[in-house]
Amino acid sequence: MKKRYFLQLLFIIAVTIFFQASAFSLEGVHPSDLTYKPINLSPPVPEKTVLKNGMVIYTLEDHELPLFTIQAVIKTGSIYEPDDKTGLASMTGSVMRSGGTKSMGWEEIDEKLEFIAGSVETSIGSESGSASLSVMTKDIDEGLKIFADVLMSPVFDQGKIDITKNQAIEAIRRENDNPAHVARREFKKLLYGDHPYGRKSTIESVSSITRDDMTAFHKKYYHPNNIMFGISGDFRKDEILDKIRSVFKDWQREEIDFPEVPPVKKDLERSVNYVYKDVKQSVIRLGHMGLDYRNPDHYAVILMNYILGGGSFQSRMMQDIRNDRGLAYSVWSYFQLGMRDIGVFASGSGTKLQSTATVIRRMEDLIREIRENPVKDEELKNAKEYIVNSFVFKFTSNARIVSRFVTFEYYNLPTNYLETYLENIRKVTKKDILRVAQKYLKPDQTVILVVGNKNKFEAPLNEFGKVNEIKLKTYEDLNLSNRSHGQ
Repeated sequence: MKKRYFLQLLFIIAVTIFFQASAFSLEGVHPSDLTYKPINLSPPVPEKTVLKNGMVIYTLEDHELPLFTIQAVIKTGSIYEPDDKTGLASMTGSVMRSGGTKSMGWEEIDEKLEFIAGSVETSIGSESGSASLSVMTKDIDEGLKIFADVLMSPVFDQGKIDITKNQAIEAIRRENDNPAHVARREFKKLLYGDHPYGRKSTIESVSSITRDDMTAFHKKYYHPNNIMFGISGDFRKDEILDKIRSVFKDWQREEIDFPEVPPVKKDLERSVNYVYKDVKQSVIRLGHMGLDYRNPDHYAVILMNYILGGGSFQSRMMQDIRNDRGLAYSVWSYFQLGMRDIGVFASGSGTKLQSTATVIRRMEDLIREIRENPVKDEELKNAKEYIVNSFVFKFTSNARIVSRFVTFEYYNLPTNYLETYLENIRKVTKKDILRVAQKYLKPDQTVILVVGNKNKFEAPLNEFGKVNEIKLKTYEDLNLSNRSHGQ
């Protein structure tokens, strides 16, 4: 299915809705009362090829425009870095691109890519690495040469390492300036404890990272049998596979000994946590562990969360806390569906110091209500319509389609996940919503975190439980640490 098809599809939908709404409004029927045929979308399926060296490649041709794109996923991540080298994965992913290769310095790479208006990017997140190439069709050969060189033979220029380390250290020094950043970091620590997902780089850990560390990290994980390509654009499959085989011919398969990553602790104790910041608004976070994509209940959870706090202005939290009570500009919830392990349920808001306890109270009340009573028919209908209609926009380009197939295989999700998604969303009932709310929303395991000035709260936080105060390092402490490590 080509890009042109998607544009035509969206245009037809828009025009149909406009004219139907116009026609009916003339007869006194409100557009909100109209019904339409269900959207059924069958995205094109990329072709899968496995090379002799173990590299997995998904290809999807699109000759609409003379563009060529590769999106790569590598099995690596910060979950595999040593405890005392937190930040190594992220820095390795950055300097891979910026630090040049054995055959080309970083200046030459930048100049060549600028000349052909192409891009090569690399990064490493918590549970995967990524790399991308984007060029015009006529420049595929040059782009592939650079791309392969960056993946296989980065040299990790010391000057670029120093720049990246200094940037990381400065970011650490400044991160306590923003209450939202503080809340995000401390909430993550509270949920995950000493699990690798909860680790955060420090000045000490970043300062200890060496060029040898980066080289070793790259050497361990970057092998063809540990990488997946999603290729889309203006090419012929057989031709591009030959080109891939050629530029990566010296890349050899290697067995990789992955460090053991323990499972996430699923059950937490309810806790109330406080961080002092002399600010005008408090930042509130509350939540607990969730579930993963492989859990068949996740379709009902997606809809339940939309109704609770994920549906922007349509959600109960937004309607109640913002619209009806005027207590906050923004209030939300999300159910992060874990790909490798279970995800997280979280809800948050920013509010005046004087309404902090009230907002926490209302957030917990709304969670309790959706656990105790069935949702309204209209709420479920609106949630389904939004989720189904937004699904179309996940496939507006072949690049996005290929990327999703690569992601699903990377995390061993069912091959028919996309084909069955809409059907599984549509068949969710009010009983399903109530059941998953009772099962996966856990007030007795909720972690509450507030960043603000408790002296100005309208009620003490111990109303919600025993309060644990988290002390932050001061700006002076971080500067002292910075100087002690020679930065």
